[in-house]
Amino acid sequence: KSSLSPPFCCPHCRKRVSFEEYISCCSPCLHALVSRNHKGCDLMEQPTAWENQTNNHWVRKRTMGRKTSKKHAGVNTDHTVESVSGGNADDNNRSHKDKKTTHVPQTSFLRKQIDPETAKYFAEIANAIEGTEIDPEERSVICGNALEETRGKEAELATDYIISHTLQTLLEGCSLDHLCSFLQSCAKNFSHIAADRSGSHVVETALKSLSFQLQDNENHSLIEHALKKICKAIVVNPVDIMCNCHGSHVLRSLLCLFKGVPLEEFHSTKSSVGLAERLNLKAPHAKDNVSLQSVQIFPSLLKKFISEMLNAASEDISKLQMNQYSSLVLQTVLKLLAGNEQELLHLIRVLLGSSAGSANAGNLLEGITIRNILRLVEETAYSHLMEAILEFAPETLYNELLTKVFRKSLFRMSSHHCANFVVQALASHAKSQDHMDLIWEELGTKFRDLFEMGKSGVVVSVLAATQRLHSNEHECCQAIAAAVCTGDEFPKCIVPRILFLENFFCSRDKSNWSWPHGTKIHVVGSLILQSIFRLPSELIQVYVTSITSLEEHHVLEASKDPSGSRVIESFLNSNISGKQKRKLVAKLRGHFGELSVHPFGSFTVEKCFTTSNLNLRETIVSEMLPLQSELSKSKQGPYLLRKLDIDGFARQPDQWKLRQASQQSALKEFYATFGPKETKSFEKEESFLADTISKSKPGKLKDIRKEIETTLASAKTSNTPFLAHQVSKKVKRSKDEKKRHRKDGESESKRKKIKV
Repeated sequence: KSSLSPPFCCPHCRKRVSFEEYISCCSPCLHALVSRNHKGCDLMEQPTAWENQTNNHWVRKRTMGRKTSKKHAGVNTDHTVESVSGGNADDNNRSHKDKKTTHVPQTSFLRKQIDPETAKYFAEIANAIEGTEIDPEERSVICGNALEETRGKEAELATDYIISHTLQTLLEGCSLDHLCSFLQSCAKNFSHIAADRSGSHVVETALKSLSFQLQDNENHSLIEHALKKICKAIVVNPVDIMCNCHGSHVLRSLLCLFKGVPLEEFHSTKSSVGLAERLNLKAPHAKDNVSLQSVQIFPSLLKKFISEMLNAASEDISKLQMNQYSSLVLQTVLKLLAGNEQELLHLIRVLLGSSAGSANAGNLLEGITIRNILRLVEETAYSHLMEAILEFAPETLYNELLTKVFRKSLFRMSSHHCANFVVQALASHAKSQDHMDLIWEELGTKFRDLFEMGKSGVVVSVLAATQRLHSNEHECCQAIAAAVCTGDEFPKCIVPRILFLENFFCSRDKSNWSWPHGTKIHVVGSLILQSIFRLPSELIQVYVTSITSLEEHHVLEASKDPSGSRVIESFLNSNISGKQKRKLVAKLRGHFGELSVHPFGSFTVEKCFTTSNLNLRETIVSEMLPLQSELSKSKQGPYLLRKLDIDGFARQPDQWKLRQASQQSALKEFYATFGPKETKSFEKEESFLADTISKSKPGKLKDIRKEIETTLASAKTSNTPFLAHQVSKKVKRSKDEKKRHRKDGESESKRKKIKV
């Protein structure tokens, strides 16, 4: 009582302070101030308006960063970002509930004030185990005994800003029995703890520690029992925890634990990974699908928990669709169910708003309001959710979404700042050429409009889809060229305008537009050209003419740009003739030394060397020779010095030329022996292997690879090594030949005798 009467006494630092000092003190003191309104010293979990403002002030001033340890760095970092970015957004949404919702309302959570003795005890525990080297067994005993002291007070301690740090350390060092016991004790107030800024970190630390215990199969039954108890507490009212920024993160970690996948795998997703998949730069979910399907820890518990959670929230689906935090939970659920077609089909139909008994064969979306979906895709949270739905939807459901919902609305969606990402997902996950034809029918003639609206991402997604499905490739290349360049300047201006896509379409006088010196090359324009140069050479001749018509200083400037250098490299890696490639390389003559010490130009120099003939190679190395000392200090320089053998050229130029010529002839012979038949005949001008490799079709290389694999498999079935198998064949052949020679010799001697 004395701590609640003026002058105020801080329950943590035990200092007597005035009211103004009390407010400006550490944020946990604010919770103690609220308790003055309650005789029983109970604290409301939900802060008042002035408390939110003060907390946000201290979040900005002190960043309120959670402790970061090497073992748990992935969880805490992401959590801090979420809490700062939108901590109370869900509270505002909660005030506008639909009157028709009938889910159980979240009761007020009364949190008791921590008594000074308990605070002092955990402070001593923290001093004893943090920053000191203790025997692991002794540390486990100390952590277990300390966790036993939390029994009955888990919610108060876990949601305390200072003591929650100590609890995280205890949960990292305790035994499995104490860990599961703590989680079971938290089940009663689990939703309140998980939705708290400090408590959520405590729960995630416990789940992280559980994930390390899953390696031992004997622990699964004990862990499963604790998780079932937590699930029962969550499904009572899952909506509030799903729509909370902290609770959403905890739920995603829990779902990942059920599946047995790393907790950080879904929390630290990079946009570059999805972009690489959309542009065919990475196989779609090649690694992820293996990891998700090969590990099954609690598959039945995962499916049951998802089903019960959706059933409990069935009347609040509209709220879950619009909330950014619940959208993240639903996206994680979709990814975890990848490969389970029936579960995915049911889940997606529920998320789209379909009733359970409305599905018929070939009519899975019956009863869904199409206008409602088209309206929702213009919302940020729902557009992200729809992208995940299109990514993991079975082909039958994808087909109905495209033909019944989005058809004849693609261009209107493409012009919207949120819905255009749904169109990109539609193109990226098209299943067949028929799907691509429908998309092309609506968007193929609208490329210029999309460029002018700044929606170039839609164009590059369509281009990548045509390349992946081998449908409308040539038409797509022609449409892009026509969108950026027409009239007398065609095709010379195609590549420059795509490189500076945004600059060109923002200019008022497009007819007099010229290369903007000192301006960064547009990233999406660079990606478009990289995708185009992966197509067959007969489809992209206008682009080849355009890039080889660039001025020398333009090629040099592009080679120094991070996006432009990749375009040059993709052109040199393409299946275009070596003569055309060397025409571009020759424009950099006199600048190879300058580029070799440049962080981006050094990669271009390497590609130029691989593409060039012997004379150009000699020119490149001779220009780099005076810069050996600078190259040795740069990042890429030592690699270039070794690969180009610059030191060898400096000592013995003639010997260097002989080595280059011998390497060339050896590579020619190797590729003539093992490469496709149509590339075995080399022209005299096509000097290097890069040209012949680029001409080979990937399908024929796959046939060669299959032939080698079958040969290896036959060698394995015969229980003999591959080389021994080949040697035995040669020995048999030699024996057969000797027998044949003997027989021939005997027959000839008989003939001679007969003649005599």
